[in-house]
Formats: sequence, structure tokens, C-alpha cells
Amino acid sequence: MDTNTYLTQSEAAELLRLSPRTLERHRVAGTGPRFTKAGRRVLYKITELETWTTERTYTSTAEADEARAAAPEAA
Repeated sequence: MDTNTYLTQSEAAELLRLSPRTLERHRVAGTGPRFTKAGRRVLYKITELETWTTERTYTSTAEADEARAAAPEAA
């Protein structure tokens, strides 16, 4: 798939193996991948999805817990 391709919320959620609602909650909380608004549509660029998952790749659950504890609270 071309990395410049934009996916809908449902397509992005499927790629990430999340529910569309979970992806929406991340977007509202500001903890999800970067997105583009095209009118009323929310679109996700594949490279942004890849970046988001790469930033959340850990070698242990302890490392993930430390990262979560150090992250500022979403407003």
C-alpha cells in the first residue's frame, strides 16, 4: 500500500486492530495518531499510523508502564 494513502477511521482502526470507537477516543483525548480533516471526514495517513505505533513500541511491560507514567495527562 502506498504510504501517501489516506485511510478512513474504520480502515485505520482495522489496520491497527482497534475498534473505530477506540481510535475515536484516542483522537478526542489527543493520544492517537495525527489525522487530517477533509470537511467533516477524518482521514489518517499511513505514515502517521506507522509513526504512532513505532512511538509506542516497547521491550517490556515495565518500559510501557514507565512511559505511561511519564506522559502528561491528556486534557
